[in-house]
Amino acid sequence: MRALIVWHSPWLVWAGVAVGAGGLTLLWWTSTLPPTSFGAQLTEAGRLTGLFAGYLVVILLVLMARLPLLERQVGTDRLARIHSMVGRYVVCVTVAHMVLIWLGYALTAHASLGAEVTDLLTGYPYVLWAVIGAGLFVLVGTVSATAIRSRVRYETWYLLHLLTYAGIALAFWHQILTGAQFVPNAVARWGWIGAYAAATALLVWYRLLVPIRNVWRHRLEVAAVRTEAPGVVSIYLTGARLDELGAEAGQFLRLRFLTRNAWWQSHPYSLSAAPNPSWLRVTIKALGDHTEQLQRIRVGTRVLAEGPYGALTARRRSRHGVVLIAGGVGVTPLRALFESLPAEEGRLTLIYRASRHEDVVFRHELDEIAADRRAVVHYLVGPPGPGQEPALHPNWLRRLVPDVAERDAYLCGPGGMMTTAMESLRECGVPARRIHHEDFNF
Repeated sequence: MRALIVWHSPWLVWAGVAVGAGGLTLLWWTSTLPPTSFGAQLTEAGRLTGLFAGYLVVILLVLMARLPLLERQVGTDRLARIHSMVGRYVVCVTVAHMVLIWLGYALTAHASLGAEVTDLLTGYPYVLWAVIGAGLFVLVGTVSATAIRSRVRYETWYLLHLLTYAGIALAFWHQILTGAQFVPNAVARWGWIGAYAAATALLVWYRLLVPIRNVWRHRLEVAAVRTEAPGVVSIYLTGARLDELGAEAGQFLRLRFLTRNAWWQSHPYSLSAAPNPSWLRVTIKALGDHTEQLQRIRVGTRVLAEGPYGALTARRRSRHGVVLIAGGVGVTPLRALFESLPAEEGRLTLIYRASRHEDVVFRHELDEIAADRRAVVHYLVGPPGPGQEPALHPNWLRRLVPDVAERDAYLCGPGGMMTTAMESLRECGVPARRIHHEDFNF
């Protein structure tokens, strides 16, 4: 039953968003007189798009807060995609709002477009600030576009992304002081302020105060660093009252290592062993400047943690049989699940795909877990074939796991491998609701 709740929870989120959008449309409709000219029509369209831009910003703030309930129920990768989609909508609707208001005001006043720009920027409170804020939205949206994002260093993208907060702050006050739905309506005005205040409070609480509280409550620090494979290390973290974190196998933490060069950035790292009250473990592959530095992190380094996050947990399991499919260092959350995920004896299987034998991580541990739990582990090692992953072809899956169609499947690995595995699982008869995965490339 819990798996069904997790599956449908994204629709509950969308229902809540739709109710809010409906209420906002009703507010606009009941406070708007029928427009009598084309300029007035453009103006009202601009006001409506402005309301929706502000509403989308509230949703964006809530998504930025990384609420544990949403993270666990909906899944971090889905929330990341929603965040990206909402961000694009904010940029587009904000630009539409500015253009429509500009044209509508100019036509109504029978003024030139240049003169109307000057009047808007100088004659209305905080409109200049709002335009600067919109410019920041456009900048962040441009840098976050897939074609550009892939060419920008994470650190650069992260710092630029922080400008979103400045853009929101700059654009807020003109909504309250010039918005046609808010100036004459105190209830609507204070409701709007309350929505922004609540979203900001959630953001401050979960992104700032909770991590600071966790520093004092859990006092996480690096206890040991162990090499697992070329360019791959496991970092063991110890602290106080680790059980109160509420972490589950398959989840991840956003960790901020408090060193001179890394203190200002946090990154998601999956737990590579089932959580226990004594220590936590994350396993990191050197893929960039930050992860390269962590290969040499010093014992005793203090760590600030956010989370746990993620819905790739035992809560999603709906069948007694489970197959885990891992690729490369993507084995980290599946290794933790392999250790702790409930399953019938003989019906827990791990398929581990790697290009080279030296890239296999945790082989000794996985073999021990398989022996202790009477589970099965298959190592599929070798370069991928042309055009597809032959080792994950449906025929291979049926050969390795004859009853695969009756199991839940958990996936983690490179995007291409996961796409191939999902297609093969579907061809083998596994329905989408029993294929569980999270994409950590966000």
